[in-house]
Amino acid sequence: MNARTVAMLAGLLGALACAKPEAATLQVRAGERIGDAIERASAGDVIEIERGRYVENLRIDKPLTLLGAEGVSVSGDGHGDVIRVASPDVRIEKLIVRDGGGDLGQQNAGIYLQPGSHRAIVRECVFANVLFGLWIEKADDVLIERNLVTGMRHRLSSQRGNGIQLYNSQRARILHNQISFTRDGIYVDVSHDARFIGNEIHHVRYGSHYMNSYRNVWQGNDSHDNLGGLALMEVRDIQVIGNRTWNNADHGIMLRTLQDSTIADNISVGNARGLFVYDAEYNVLRGNLVAGNRVGMHLWAGSYHNEVDGNDFIHNGEQVRYVASRDVQWGRGGGNFWSNYLGWDQDGDARGDVPFEASDAVDRMVTRYPFVKLLDNSPVMQTLKMIARQFPVMRVATIVDEKPAMRPHHADWAQWLERGKPRGESP
Repeated sequence: MNARTVAMLAGLLGALACAKPEAATLQVRAGERIGDAIERASAGDVIEIERGRYVENLRIDKPLTLLGAEGVSVSGDGHGDVIRVASPDVRIEKLIVRDGGGDLGQQNAGIYLQPGSHRAIVRECVFANVLFGLWIEKADDVLIERNLVTGMRHRLSSQRGNGIQLYNSQRARILHNQISFTRDGIYVDVSHDARFIGNEIHHVRYGSHYMNSYRNVWQGNDSHDNLGGLALMEVRDIQVIGNRTWNNADHGIMLRTLQDSTIADNISVGNARGLFVYDAEYNVLRGNLVAGNRVGMHLWAGSYHNEVDGNDFIHNGEQVRYVASRDVQWGRGGGNFWSNYLGWDQDGDARGDVPFEASDAVDRMVTRYPFVKLLDNSPVMQTLKMIARQFPVMRVATIVDEKPAMRPHHADWAQWLERGKPRGESP
């Protein structure tokens, strides 16, 4: 046997030694234990679980797939995490995960992805009566998709966990989940390059509670009937596109200490404050519908240098509440639409011929003394407004739209006003 033949045989034997065995499928019948199947399984195997109720706390420490049939229920019987994942490349699908522990100190979860559980997939699961739905810690490239999470609704909001908690995890995809009756719907901290798309969150404290995270996308999410909708804080370079928030007791969208971000084509109706903007600079706010809120936009703490254009402010009790010492110019492109604009368009360019000022001394007085609003539209108030315009000494710093749009950009704004009327159960 020549040297070339020996080398070829050695290479073939090496390849055979490194080849991965074909994944096996293990069956778990009603009355058997899922944990026993996990112990027997090899990396890459699929465990198919027959319909039934399984009372056990599972630990998955190797790459596996858990696949449930319709009606497969895994109950933690009120103790600990129902399922703890301690391996990369684990997939969990179509399970009812329920009855986890209720210890906030231990942060019990329906499914806990512990550090290193990279590329985990949790899809089409139902979480019921769990403290935290999914807790994801230092696990990258996870996919959490089309799950239904309902927290411990018998507890006060402050005593519940969050629906999905994401901490120090990169490139997560949180897609098309439904979350209710948790503390916060989606809690995000120090997690970058993630996508949050198509989720619906209701009857929680904050739909999202989001901090210290960069280069993420929030798109097409619904957040309604909460204390607050989207709360985005201490972040930069975020895309907030096409989200809908309505009937929240406080804000629809909060932008706090936010830079270099785009907030576009969102709808915020029927909230206490449509947009709450605090210490936010160098952002683009474009194409948003802000309607039927008690305050359309509340700006505070030096929120300058933002491009605000092409938005609709319609029938808000107070269009803009602005707390600052100098005017800010909006609408440098096509202009914003203001439902209370009283100007005209003599040249027919669909832009107002006189500037719109969002507030005057009378508006400031109403902000400080809300009972004065009872006189709104009365001859006294109209006279005060006229005097404020005639005597600049009474003028206050405000938002100025030099050439406001004469028509709304959103043809369906009236339908959204109807949706924004309060209804249903409180968080």
